[in-house]
Amino acid sequence: MPTKPAGTLYRGREGMWSWVGHRVTGVVIFFFLLVHVLDTSLVRVSPEAYDAVIGTYKNPLMALGETGLVAAILFHAFNGLRVILVDFWKSGPKYQRQLLWAVLAIWAVAFAGFAIRHLSLALGGH
Repeated sequence: MPTKPAGTLYRGREGMWSWVGHRVTGVVIFFFLLVHVLDTSLVRVSPEAYDAVIGTYKNPLMALGETGLVAAILFHAFNGLRVILVDFWKSGPKYQRQLLWAVLAIWAVAFAGFAIRHLSLALGGH
């Protein structure tokens, strides 16, 4: 009896974690967009309520949340391009592991650039 499931591409390795990360970041982005639409719609109900909600977002905890959101968006976008390559490029499945490492490297560079700039402005106030 085989110890690994037959017929799967990833078998619990990097590809599986990429799949999980893609789904988790997608859900995070969905909930952000839901909250964003709801809080933006407040401006039609009461501009004062809108201003109050937006005012609560201007704190260090929200700056960290925004940083996490951008991390999720960047990973989801870069990994989405990887998924397209794996699905539509003839050699994609063969190189799916290397493509994931390329995604992680590009993600790290892009995220580091954003995080340094954003957190210095949000937390330093300049």
